[in-house]
Amino acid sequence: MRTQVCIIGAGPSGLLLGQLLHLAGIETIIIERKTKDYVLGRIRAGVLETGMCNLLRKVGLGTRMDAEGFVHDGTLIAAADRMFRVDFKERVNQTVMVYGQTEVTRDLYTARETAGAPIIYDADGVTLHDVTTDAPYVTYIKDGTEHRVTCDYIAGCDGFHGASRPTIPSSVRKEFEKVYPFGWLGVLSETPPVNHELIYANHARGFALCSMRNQALSRYYVQVPLSDKVENWTDQMFWDELRRRIPQDAADTLVTGDSIEKSIAPLRSFISEPMRWGRLFLVGDAAHIVPPTGAKGLNLAASDVHYLSEGLIALYHGDGDEGIERYSQKALARVWKASRFSWWMTSLLHKFPDQGDFGQRIQEAEIDYLESSLVAQTSLAENYVGLPY
Repeated sequence: MRTQVCIIGAGPSGLLLGQLLHLAGIETIIIERKTKDYVLGRIRAGVLETGMCNLLRKVGLGTRMDAEGFVHDGTLIAAADRMFRVDFKERVNQTVMVYGQTEVTRDLYTARETAGAPIIYDADGVTLHDVTTDAPYVTYIKDGTEHRVTCDYIAGCDGFHGASRPTIPSSVRKEFEKVYPFGWLGVLSETPPVNHELIYANHARGFALCSMRNQALSRYYVQVPLSDKVENWTDQMFWDELRRRIPQDAADTLVTGDSIEKSIAPLRSFISEPMRWGRLFLVGDAAHIVPPTGAKGLNLAASDVHYLSEGLIALYHGDGDEGIERYSQKALARVWKASRFSWWMTSLLHKFPDQGDFGQRIQEAEIDYLESSLVAQTSLAENYVGLPY
């Protein structure tokens, strides 16, 4: 097979890149090692920055998002049984959209299938070849037979554990990582959210987050040690712990119910440089991971897609190669800023093993300062809604 751009990974970043290139008349093939149902079954975050919402509208996928998503003008921060609101609209005149990653992915699948553009599922042994030459290609095995896709460029949208990043030699690739000493125990329940906006709670027992998917589907998290096991947490234990960590007013109105999904996610910050090697470009989780505290993971993938699609479209339309030459530099500049914000939010809100009473009071003092300072709130709002592309 022959195509212009071979995209590895049929998650939201690969699908969004494919749609942007398709609309520009650029041929793509997407290779995915799992099934479509598997990809759609992954439970992920659902807070979309202004920039990602605009990208989805640009490719004609804003209708369902704007109809079913929830616009959030602000967020709530809690500590020491007090809570205040950071108003995004007032501080920076922007908002975020709560619309699940599963729904974003579903919309993107519909668009690609409507366009008749190919996705190859159940592709084993995906291997990238000759990426520093003018004739890169990708091989994979399907139904026991090896197949080959020859292309001009390869976009590695295949996540942290994919084949793309290891293709860059270790002598070239530099990786930066911080592993946090805790995880998030998350519960999905068919209950109304405790608040129409997110609540981020700092507590001496550990962090908690009250989020939602829609008016009847809530997502809640509590910080737990990495040694904890999901099976050791009953639903009742989870709800009791969540009530302890959020302000009393919220705890009194919390509606509980049976969990329909429960899992523990570790937290890490990870960045791999460079994001380009020859004719291979890394996108999204293939190049970087952020803790979910700042709601940046999916949104960073979208900004990568923006930079890469602009560069490839300019190249194929005869406007030069500056966009692809500067892709890694531009993408990484935004990645590091968003990683800084995610690290700051994580450091502000979580209980660390060695922080002691002094560290807890420092966190509470910083949150108190955030409540009283419009400048500090503006900084948080500016980063939360998303820095400009």
